[in-house]
Amino acid sequence: MPTLKDSVWLISGCSTGFGREIALAALEGGALVAVTARNPTSVADICERFPEQAIALQLDVGSTEDIAVCVAATLARFGRIDALVNNAGYGYVAAIEEGEEDAVRALFDINFFGALALTRAVLPVMRRQGSGHIINNSSQAGIMANPGTGYYSASKYALEGLMEALQKEVSPLGIRVTSVQPGAFRTDWSGRSMQRSGVSIDDYKHVHKRLDMIAAIDGKQPGDPVRAAQIFVDLYTMPEAPAQLVLGAGALATYRDKLRDVSAGLDRLETLTTAADYPAA
Repeated sequence: MPTLKDSVWLISGCSTGFGREIALAALEGGALVAVTARNPTSVADICERFPEQAIALQLDVGSTEDIAVCVAATLARFGRIDALVNNAGYGYVAAIEEGEEDAVRALFDINFFGALALTRAVLPVMRRQGSGHIINNSSQAGIMANPGTGYYSASKYALEGLMEALQKEVSPLGIRVTSVQPGAFRTDWSGRSMQRSGVSIDDYKHVHKRLDMIAAIDGKQPGDPVRAAQIFVDLYTMPEAPAQLVLGAGALATYRDKLRDVSAGLDRLETLTTAADYPAA
Protein backbone atom coordinates (compact mmCIF):
# COMPACT_ATOMS: atom_id res chain seq x y z
CA MET A 1 0.00 0.00 0.00
CA PRO A 2 1.44 3.43 -0.93
CA THR A 3 2.45 5.70 1.93
CA LEU A 4 2.05 9.46 1.84
CA LYS A 5 5.24 10.43 3.64
CA ASP A 6 8.05 11.25 1.19
CA SER A 7 5.86 10.49 -1.83
CA VAL A 8 6.33 13.05 -4.63
CA TRP A 9 3.33 15.01 -5.89
CA LEU A 10 2.95 17.29 -8.89
CA ILE A 11 -0.22 19.38 -8.62
CA SER A 12 -1.46 21.84 -11.24
CA GLY A 13 -3.33 25.03 -10.38
CA CYS A 14 -2.31 25.54 -6.76
CA SER A 15 -2.80 29.29 -6.41
CA THR A 16 -6.35 29.03 -5.02
CA GLY A 17 -9.24 26.66 -4.39
CA PHE A 18 -8.89 22.91 -4.52
CA GLY A 19 -5.32 22.95 -5.79
CA ARG A 20 -4.05 25.01 -2.86
CA GLU A 21 -5.90 22.87 -0.31
CA ILE A 22 -4.72 19.60 -1.87
CA ALA A 23 -1.12 20.83 -1.84
CA LEU A 24 -1.40 21.81 1.83
CA ALA A 25 -3.03 18.51 2.80
CA ALA A 26 -0.31 16.51 1.02
CA LEU A 27 2.48 18.57 2.59
CA GLU A 28 0.98 18.31 6.06
CA GLY A 29 0.94 14.53 5.58
CA GLY A 30 4.67 14.49 4.82
CA ALA A 31 4.63 14.42 1.02
CA LEU A 32 7.07 16.26 -1.22
CA VAL A 33 5.16 18.56 -3.55
CA ALA A 34 5.79 20.50 -6.75
CA VAL A 35 3.37 23.36 -6.09
CA THR A 36 2.53 24.97 -9.41
CA ALA A 37 0.76 28.06 -10.68
CA ARG A 38 0.87 30.30 -13.71
CA ASN A 39 2.43 32.87 -11.36
CA PRO A 40 4.69 31.05 -8.86
CA THR A 41 4.68 34.01 -6.46
CA SER A 42 1.05 33.13 -5.68
CA VAL A 43 2.23 29.88 -4.03
CA ALA A 44 5.42 31.24 -2.47
CA ASP A 45 3.80 31.28 0.97
CA ILE A 46 3.20 27.52 0.79
CA CYS A 47 6.85 26.88 0.01
CA GLU A 48 7.98 29.22 2.80
CA ARG A 49 5.87 27.17 5.21
CA PHE A 50 7.31 23.86 3.95
CA PRO A 51 10.80 24.78 2.68
CA GLU A 52 12.17 21.23 2.75
CA GLN A 53 9.14 19.61 1.14
CA ALA A 54 7.83 22.06 -1.45
CA ILE A 55 9.06 23.66 -4.63
CA ALA A 56 7.19 26.45 -6.44
CA LEU A 57 7.08 26.06 -10.22
CA GLN A 58 5.56 28.03 -13.06
CA LEU A 59 2.98 25.98 -14.91
CA ASP A 60 0.44 27.03 -17.49
CA VAL A 61 -0.99 23.70 -18.66
CA GLY A 62 -1.69 25.34 -22.02
CA SER A 63 2.08 25.67 -22.56
CA THR A 64 4.00 22.59 -23.69
CA GLU A 65 7.23 24.35 -22.71
CA ASP A 66 5.98 24.99 -19.16
CA ILE A 67 4.92 21.36 -18.84
CA ALA A 68 8.30 20.00 -19.96
CA VAL A 69 10.24 22.36 -17.69
CA CYS A 70 7.95 21.64 -14.74
CA VAL A 71 8.26 17.85 -15.02
CA ALA A 72 12.04 18.12 -15.42
CA ALA A 73 12.34 20.44 -12.41
CA THR A 74 10.25 18.11 -10.26
CA LEU A 75 12.48 15.17 -11.17
CA ALA A 76 15.63 17.22 -10.61
CA ARG A 77 14.50 18.19 -7.11
CA PHE A 78 12.79 15.00 -5.93
CA GLY A 79 13.92 12.24 -8.32
CA ARG A 80 10.49 10.76 -9.06
CA ILE A 81 6.77 11.55 -9.44
CA ASP A 82 4.38 9.37 -7.47
CA ALA A 83 1.16 11.35 -7.83
CA LEU A 84 -0.06 13.75 -10.49
CA VAL A 85 -3.11 15.86 -9.68
CA ASN A 86 -4.74 17.41 -12.75
CA ASN A 87 -6.47 20.30 -11.04
CA ALA A 88 -5.99 23.34 -13.28
CA GLY A 89 -9.12 24.40 -15.12
CA TYR A 90 -11.95 26.89 -15.23
CA GLY A 91 -15.62 27.24 -16.12
CA TYR A 92 -17.46 28.83 -19.00
CA VAL A 93 -21.21 29.36 -18.98
CA ALA A 94 -23.58 30.07 -21.86
CA ALA A 95 -26.52 28.57 -23.64
CA ILE A 96 -25.13 26.41 -26.44
CA GLU A 97 -26.23 28.89 -29.12
CA GLU A 98 -24.54 31.72 -27.20
CA GLY A 99 -21.13 30.04 -27.07
CA GLU A 100 -18.22 32.00 -28.52
CA GLU A 101 -16.00 29.73 -30.59
CA ASP A 102 -12.68 31.20 -29.47
CA ALA A 103 -13.71 31.00 -25.82
CA VAL A 104 -14.90 27.41 -26.16
CA ARG A 105 -11.67 26.33 -27.86
CA ALA A 106 -9.65 28.07 -25.12
CA LEU A 107 -11.71 26.21 -22.51
CA PHE A 108 -10.89 22.85 -24.08
CA ASP A 109 -7.23 23.84 -24.41
CA ILE A 110 -6.97 24.03 -20.62
CA ASN A 111 -9.59 21.66 -19.22
CA PHE A 112 -8.97 18.81 -21.67
CA PHE A 113 -5.83 19.27 -23.75
CA GLY A 114 -3.86 20.78 -20.86
CA ALA A 115 -4.64 17.84 -18.57
CA LEU A 116 -3.89 15.45 -21.43
CA ALA A 117 -0.51 17.05 -22.16
CA LEU A 118 0.55 17.02 -18.51
CA THR A 119 -0.56 13.40 -18.13
CA ARG A 120 1.36 12.34 -21.23
CA ALA A 121 4.47 14.09 -19.92
CA VAL A 122 4.30 12.24 -16.59
CA LEU A 123 3.33 8.79 -17.87
CA PRO A 124 6.86 7.81 -19.05
CA VAL A 125 8.16 8.61 -15.56
CA MET A 126 5.53 6.44 -13.90
CA ARG A 127 6.04 3.62 -16.40
CA ARG A 128 9.77 3.55 -15.60
CA GLN A 129 8.95 3.49 -11.90
CA GLY A 130 6.30 0.82 -12.34
CA SER A 131 4.03 2.87 -10.08
CA GLY A 132 2.13 6.12 -9.78
CA HIS A 133 -1.33 7.60 -9.32
CA ILE A 134 -3.03 10.10 -11.62
CA ILE A 135 -5.84 11.94 -9.83
CA ASN A 136 -8.11 14.20 -11.83
CA ASN A 137 -10.17 16.98 -10.30
CA SER A 138 -13.08 16.76 -12.70
CA SER A 139 -16.60 17.88 -11.80
CA GLN A 140 -20.14 16.63 -11.39
CA ALA A 141 -20.55 18.42 -14.73
CA GLY A 142 -18.41 15.64 -16.22
CA ILE A 143 -21.09 13.07 -15.50
CA MET A 144 -24.24 15.23 -15.61
CA ALA A 145 -24.96 18.09 -18.04
CA ASN A 146 -27.32 20.98 -17.35
CA PRO A 147 -28.55 24.12 -19.15
CA GLY A 148 -25.94 26.85 -19.31
CA THR A 149 -22.95 24.67 -18.47
CA GLY A 150 -22.96 22.50 -21.59
CA TYR A 151 -19.55 23.61 -22.83
CA TYR A 152 -17.95 23.15 -19.42
CA SER A 153 -19.59 19.72 -19.19
CA ALA A 154 -18.34 18.81 -22.64
CA SER A 155 -14.74 19.57 -21.63
CA LYS A 156 -15.12 17.47 -18.48
CA TYR A 157 -16.99 14.63 -20.24
CA ALA A 158 -14.07 14.45 -22.67
CA LEU A 159 -11.62 14.22 -19.78
CA GLU A 160 -13.72 11.52 -18.09
CA GLY A 161 -13.75 9.39 -21.23
CA LEU A 162 -10.02 9.80 -21.72
CA MET A 163 -9.21 8.85 -18.14
CA GLU A 164 -11.58 5.87 -18.12
CA ALA A 165 -9.67 4.43 -21.06
CA LEU A 166 -6.30 5.37 -19.54
CA GLN A 167 -7.16 3.61 -16.29
CA LYS A 168 -7.70 0.36 -18.20
CA GLU A 169 -4.50 0.83 -20.21
CA VAL A 170 -2.10 1.55 -17.37
CA SER A 171 -3.45 -0.51 -14.47
CA PRO A 172 -1.43 -3.57 -15.66
CA LEU A 173 1.66 -1.33 -15.45
CA GLY A 174 1.16 -0.51 -11.78
CA ILE A 175 -0.30 2.96 -12.43
CA ARG A 176 -3.63 3.96 -10.90
CA VAL A 177 -6.08 6.54 -12.27
CA THR A 178 -8.89 8.20 -10.31
CA SER A 179 -11.28 10.88 -11.52
CA VAL A 180 -13.05 12.87 -8.81
CA GLN A 181 -16.36 14.63 -9.51
CA PRO A 182 -16.98 17.31 -6.87
CA GLY A 183 -20.38 18.93 -6.54
CA ALA A 184 -20.85 22.47 -5.18
CA PHE A 185 -17.90 23.54 -3.01
CA ARG A 186 -16.89 26.89 -1.54
CA THR A 187 -13.89 27.49 -3.75
CA ASP A 188 -14.99 30.81 -5.30
CA TRP A 189 -15.39 28.93 -8.59
CA SER A 190 -18.38 31.02 -9.61
CA GLY A 191 -16.67 34.33 -8.99
CA ARG A 192 -13.04 33.58 -9.77
CA SER A 193 -12.94 30.73 -12.27
CA MET A 194 -16.16 31.01 -14.24
CA GLN A 195 -16.28 32.97 -17.47
CA ARG A 196 -19.60 34.00 -18.98
CA SER A 197 -20.34 34.46 -22.67
CA GLY A 198 -20.72 38.00 -23.89
CA VAL A 199 -23.55 36.85 -26.16
CA SER A 200 -27.07 36.97 -24.72
CA ILE A 201 -30.18 35.74 -26.57
CA ASP A 202 -33.53 36.66 -25.03
CA ASP A 203 -35.09 33.28 -25.78
CA TYR A 204 -32.68 31.73 -23.27
CA LYS A 205 -33.79 33.79 -20.27
CA HIS A 206 -34.57 30.55 -18.42
CA VAL A 207 -30.91 29.54 -18.85
CA HIS A 208 -29.70 32.97 -17.72
CA LYS A 209 -31.78 32.67 -14.54
CA ARG A 210 -30.08 29.39 -13.71
CA LEU A 211 -26.65 30.92 -14.26
CA ASP A 212 -27.57 33.87 -12.05
CA MET A 213 -28.60 31.36 -9.38
CA ILE A 214 -25.24 29.60 -9.61
CA ALA A 215 -23.44 32.90 -9.15
CA ALA A 216 -25.70 33.91 -6.27
CA ILE A 217 -24.90 30.85 -4.14
CA ASP A 218 -21.14 31.46 -4.34
CA GLY A 219 -19.83 31.25 -0.80
CA LYS A 220 -22.89 29.32 0.38
CA GLN A 221 -22.16 25.96 -1.23
CA PRO A 222 -22.37 22.95 1.11
CA GLY A 223 -19.02 21.45 0.15
CA ASP A 224 -15.94 22.05 2.32
CA PRO A 225 -12.79 22.24 0.14
CA VAL A 226 -10.50 21.43 3.09
CA ARG A 227 -12.31 18.16 3.83
CA ALA A 228 -12.44 17.39 0.12
CA ALA A 229 -8.70 18.02 -0.25
CA GLN A 230 -7.96 15.50 2.47
CA ILE A 231 -10.04 12.94 0.57
CA PHE A 232 -7.97 13.62 -2.57
CA VAL A 233 -4.83 12.91 -0.56
CA ASP A 234 -6.33 9.84 1.13
CA LEU A 235 -7.04 8.33 -2.29
CA TYR A 236 -3.30 7.90 -2.77
CA THR A 237 -2.96 5.60 0.24
CA MET A 238 -6.02 3.45 -0.49
CA PRO A 239 -5.10 -0.17 -1.26
CA GLU A 240 -7.73 -0.20 -4.02
CA ALA A 241 -8.36 3.36 -5.12
CA PRO A 242 -11.60 3.86 -7.09
CA ALA A 243 -11.56 4.80 -10.76
CA GLN A 244 -14.31 7.32 -10.04
CA LEU A 245 -15.41 9.19 -6.91
CA VAL A 246 -18.35 11.59 -6.58
CA LEU A 247 -17.83 14.20 -3.84
CA GLY A 248 -20.67 15.87 -1.98
CA ALA A 249 -24.11 14.70 -0.88
CA GLY A 250 -25.89 16.88 -3.44
CA ALA A 251 -23.87 15.51 -6.34
CA LEU A 252 -24.42 11.96 -5.08
CA ALA A 253 -28.20 12.35 -4.86
CA THR A 254 -28.43 13.96 -8.29
CA TYR A 255 -26.23 11.32 -9.90
CA ARG A 256 -28.31 8.53 -8.37
CA ASP A 257 -31.42 10.16 -9.86
CA LYS A 258 -29.73 10.24 -13.26
CA LEU A 259 -28.66 6.60 -13.04
CA ARG A 260 -32.20 5.55 -12.12
CA ASP A 261 -33.52 7.43 -15.15
CA VAL A 262 -30.91 5.83 -17.41
CA SER A 263 -31.71 2.36 -16.08
CA ALA A 264 -35.44 2.88 -16.51
CA GLY A 265 -34.91 4.11 -20.07
CA LEU A 266 -32.83 1.06 -20.96
CA ASP A 267 -35.53 -1.23 -19.63
CA ARG A 268 -38.32 0.64 -21.43
CA LEU A 269 -36.54 0.59 -24.79
CA GLU A 270 -34.88 -2.82 -24.55
CA THR A 271 -37.01 -4.37 -27.30
CA LEU A 272 -36.31 -1.52 -29.69
CA THR A 273 -32.61 -1.55 -28.80
CA THR A 274 -32.14 -5.26 -29.44
CA ALA A 275 -34.20 -5.14 -32.65
CA ALA A 276 -31.18 -3.61 -34.40
CA ASP A 277 -29.21 -6.88 -34.31
CA TYR A 278 -29.28 -9.67 -36.89
CA PRO A 279 -31.84 -12.33 -35.90
CA ALA A 280 -30.35 -15.11 -33.81
CA ALA A 281 -29.32 -18.13 -35.89
